[in-house]
Amino acid sequence: MKRRTVIFGALSTLALTQALRAASDAGEEVFEITRSDQEWRAMLSEMEYHVMRREGTERAFTSPLDKNYADGMYHCRGCDLPLYSSEHKYNSGTGWPSFWQAQKNAVATKEDRKFFMVRTECHCRRCGSHLGHVFDDGPQPTGKRHCINGVSLVFKAA
Repeated sequence: MKRRTVIFGALSTLALTQALRAASDAGEEVFEITRSDQEWRAMLSEMEYHVMRREGTERAFTSPLDKNYADGMYHCRGCDLPLYSSEHKYNSGTGWPSFWQAQKNAVATKEDRKFFMVRTECHCRRCGSHLGHVFDDGPQPTGKRHCINGVSLVFKAA
């Protein structure tokens, strides 16, 4: 085998690998605050990591924030961005903290096609932490229900 053939093959493989990586990275959203997986794991509990970084869900009726109706603001556990006001919280009866509206420019959404259905996933627009889902069965004036995992939030009283 000629050295030229080996070098050409190695360079071709490298170029193909980089092209595939660039294509997959193109679909990923870029966030203001980024951390390595190791940094996320160090700052979050196992459940917080599962929900916020792996788009998991906490069990219904397990979050103390579900029944919290004190005045204040709910912040992202990942980056402390104010996400939801207590003024927009209501009891949906679902077992998760629910809000009919997020703070302006706080939450971003994307399509979620897991579990053989189409839902709207919501995440912190600044760090990308998974919060929960948005449904169209909420109260007026928006008709929306932001069904949020309590472990993704930190409540700060007014």
